[in-house]
Amino acid sequence: MTEIIFREAIKRGLAEALDSNPNVFIMGEDIGEYGGAYAVTDGFLAKYGPERIIDTPISEAAFVGAGIGAAAAGLRPVVELMSMSFALVAFDQIVNMAANLRYMSGGQIEVPLLIRAPTGAGVQLGATHSQSFETWMAEVPGMRCVCPSNPYDALGLIRTALKERNPVLFAEPALLYGVRGEVPDHYYEIPFGSANVQRAGEDVTLISYGAGMRVLDAAASELEAKGVSAEVIDLRSLSPVDYDTLLTSIEKTNRVLALDTGRRRGGMMAEIAAELQERAVEWLDGPVVRVGAEDVPWPYNRGLEQESYPQPADVLAALNKHYGL
Repeated sequence: MTEIIFREAIKRGLAEALDSNPNVFIMGEDIGEYGGAYAVTDGFLAKYGPERIIDTPISEAAFVGAGIGAAAAGLRPVVELMSMSFALVAFDQIVNMAANLRYMSGGQIEVPLLIRAPTGAGVQLGATHSQSFETWMAEVPGMRCVCPSNPYDALGLIRTALKERNPVLFAEPALLYGVRGEVPDHYYEIPFGSANVQRAGEDVTLISYGAGMRVLDAAASELEAKGVSAEVIDLRSLSPVDYDTLLTSIEKTNRVLALDTGRRRGGMMAEIAAELQERAVEWLDGPVVRVGAEDVPWPYNRGLEQESYPQPADVLAALNKHYGL
């Protein structure tokens, strides 16, 4: 096992694809000479050249559209957005075109496009650069949507993404780029639609993804100190969702809390909660509890941003209120 940081895991997966497949290329804003907003593509321009590492103008609609066309023509493009917030500028291309072309052509046109984007708040980027729109795009049929929480998952999921025949949104929590973790030296992949039980427990099931896993892990440690055993599950894949793992856990614990680090209203966990309430009601000893960010634009001020961002204390308070834990 080798310990690397989150961004290096993504970089390793991209380099493997560039080395092994001449049809792979990357394009986005400042990914070449500058090395990417979060240094994921640092050094790639010198190694692979400007035909495969392409700096684009500041027009997400244009270069996402170019990526769709390249994918439909048989190439395997990787498009980097500087922020998930900027996916809004390319929503027509992503949602109407990339996600629908295979279906509308009766399978004649495939769009093996990988879209990477930093996502989420917590790093003082203000209201217009801190959105978590992977929760929106997870709803779109024809797309795959994943969000890793550690270097191991980041590498395994990006390897899978780079073989997927459908467009993939690869959400990279901005808070996690410097997080360290162990990665095997041997090759492995993580299939989409496979959640990970990060921590086994008996008394309550805690569910999140991405940066939310750090919040849940801290909350689980505090619960353990009080004698409460929490099972912590990382979704990893938002589309498809591994409901089998969630239901198996709830059948054991009879209690569940779902955490969004994005806003609670309309978040990914609203869908998870509705599905679990329908499919697991006979096992539940209480409601599906949800915790999320405050329903306000993300503040730039550090203190206010942290006040808006869900904390372990919010998880503990919600569990105490609804389950008496």
